[in-house]
This record gives sequence, structure tokens and C-alpha cells, in this order.
Amino acid sequence: MTSATKRPAKVGRPRAVSDTTPETSPREQILSAAAALFVTQGIGSTSTRAIAEAVGMRQASLYYHFAGKDEMLVELLEASVRPGLEVSQRLLLDARAPASAAAALYALALVDVATLTNDRHNIGMLYLSPEVQDARYDVFRAERGQLQAAYATLGTRAARDVSGVDMPGEFLGSLLIQLVEVVIQRRRDNAEARIDADALAASCLRLLGLSGEAIERAAVAARALLAA
Repeated sequence: MTSATKRPAKVGRPRAVSDTTPETSPREQILSAAAALFVTQGIGSTSTRAIAEAVGMRQASLYYHFAGKDEMLVELLEASVRPGLEVSQRLLLDARAPASAAAALYALALVDVATLTNDRHNIGMLYLSPEVQDARYDVFRAERGQLQAAYATLGTRAARDVSGVDMPGEFLGSLLIQLVEVVIQRRRDNAEARIDADALAASCLRLLGLSGEAIERAAVAARALLAA
């Protein structure tokens, strides 16, 4: 079940312990607890009972919000790519010319870096987990593939303006999205690491051969695109 077809929230049985974060919905609390356990203990080693206990609710109550941990993981994974995917659809329409493609690529990188940085539990660490390769997560992998394709398209258009040559799109998309996703590795190695979104966005354009001056122009235009 994807986040687009998620069940309406229901009222479960009384909690086993008192709710210490009443400002956060039960569904959000469950997702946060699940993410923390998935990342620290592994997907296979995390049970719905453990998630319920971490939230402070009975296991039966958890099933009022989610059918199981697979549904929780799908929602967490999709949330890590959905902001970039949604903004990329608009940027692709706006970035017909190569020069505007550079600004659009910069903007997309900013959005993705912010999404990955603000994810409290760094759920991107699970992207390559064996469990996530299962068919149950086909929708997530398809959406991440669409996001990578957007990087490929914008990168190809921007590079064409510099060299006049089309770079291999699929390979380029893989390079660009992995450059942005270095945030995941940085956070895994150092939870307090400072993430410079502009430096990563600029690195994407530098990879394509853009000059410092062209990157500065793209940075200004990118913020205008995101503010529109």
C-alpha cells in the first residue's frame, strides 16, 4: 500500500503508557519509531511489537494505523524521494533551454539535499538493503528511478549548453543523484556533520563543466524557481 492509498487514521485502544508527544499524531509517532528501529537494528530484526513498545502503545493499536511494518517502510522510503520528484516535474517543464536547465538542476539538488538532511533518522541508509529490493517496494524504486531520470534530463540539457555534446543520460543521472545522496553517507559517518546544500548543488553543475560564474547565475535563478 502506498502513501497515496494509506488508510484513514482510526482511534485505537488506550496506550500502554502515556503519550509523551501529544503534539504529534499517533501515525507520525509510529513512523518515527519505525524509522529509528529500521536504521539502527535492521528491517528484518524489527518487529511491530518493538515499534509499538517504542511508541508506548499496544501492538493491537498499531494495526489501526498500519497493516504492518512493510507499509510503514514504504511510506518512509517514498517520503525520502517524493519532494524531489514532485518539484522535478515542474522544473522539467520550465527548463526547456539549456541555461534554464542548469538552474533547474541546481534547484532540484537543493530540494533533495534539504529532504535528506531534514530526515531525522536518515532513512536513505536503507536504500540498498536486501529487503528493499523485494517486489513490495517496487513503487518506491520506480519513483526513485523517475527522480534519477529527472537528474539525467536536466544534466544532459545543462551539459549541452557547455560542450554542445549530449552526455550519456542514464550514466549522468546516476552520477548526479549519487552526488546529492552523499548526504546519507555523511550523516551516517557523522551525525553532527554540517551539510552545505549549495556546495553539493554547485558540485552537480561543476561535474557538467559549468564555470564558477555560470554556477553563481544558476544558484540565483534556482532560488527564484523555488520561490515561484
